[in-house]
Amino acid sequence: MKKQSLYSKSVRPRRRESSATDDNARSPDQFQHHSQPPQSSSSSEAPATAAGSAAVATTGAAAPGNASTPSAKRKRFARARAFASRHEKFFLVISSVALSLLLAFVYLGTIPKERKLTQKDIDAAVLHTLENKTLPSPEVKAFERIRPSVVRITQIGGDKTPSEGKTLGVGTGVVVVDKGVILTNLHVVAGAEKLQIDFADGTKSEAVVIGQQPENDLAVLQASKVPDDLIPATLRSTNGLAIGEKVMAVGFPFNIGPSASSGIVSGLKRNYQSEDEKRVLANLIQFDAAANPGNSGGPLITMSGEVVGIVTAILSPNPQGSFIGIGFAVPIETAAAAAGEAPF
Repeated sequence: MKKQSLYSKSVRPRRRESSATDDNARSPDQFQHHSQPPQSSSSSEAPATAAGSAAVATTGAAAPGNASTPSAKRKRFARARAFASRHEKFFLVISSVALSLLLAFVYLGTIPKERKLTQKDIDAAVLHTLENKTLPSPEVKAFERIRPSVVRITQIGGDKTPSEGKTLGVGTGVVVVDKGVILTNLHVVAGAEKLQIDFADGTKSEAVVIGQQPENDLAVLQASKVPDDLIPATLRSTNGLAIGEKVMAVGFPFNIGPSASSGIVSGLKRNYQSEDEKRVLANLIQFDAAANPGNSGGPLITMSGEVVGIVTAILSPNPQGSFIGIGFAVPIETAAAAAGEAPF
């Protein structure tokens, strides 16, 4: 009898706990939807499963040898360190590239952005230049352009060398071909035993007459020695040349120079009778730029530095032949034809 009572006491409380646990594990949905398909009951069991998993996880967290223990942390650190050692070079390259990019971005950030120019900025710059800097005049530009092509022609008398001989006369010439072909007046070289050419760079050379046109007082010379960088003059047709247009006469008046004088075109298609009255030069350009003995054979140029004529004579009533404001030049078309050139 005692055994039976002991057995009843020990079993009944456990059954009540079990039934209470089962009743608690059941959700209200199970009582309300008892007749639903099996899949509903499986979904309703999810909270119980999750609760069981959570309980297992909690129990496992306290178990020895889990990942959160110090020994597990040391193993994880050792694996990470071994991985870093194996890929050390790769990490160095990546870090170097990253550092370089960072420095580049920092540098680019320090560079000030360029401000776009506006019309107001351009106008202000031009005005500042005009106020503070004197621009070269058209005459200056024209002379600088023709200067390398202008030569001095000296007549040398006697059998001596040009440096030892006597100077019989001085005139001017202009280079029209870079091989040393020079245009001048015939009266500049007429009767000369020897001719010396002084180029713009200081080169000296003898020359010979290779062509003449007496009716236009023109002569063509060929220098025996030519500078390497000899620059021929630019020739311009007289078509379109107007009275009143600015011109310059360049040469060696009285063996001084090269000198430049400016004036205007005073007339076109003028005639001039030579001093000996033996010939009349026709279709000449009249100008008022100062010209004197020594200017003969030199270029008459426009403000762009282009040759439109060869200075050939001045009209002077006095015996000294001083300039009174009337000079004449052979049109470049006529002079170029004498040199065998056809530039127009």
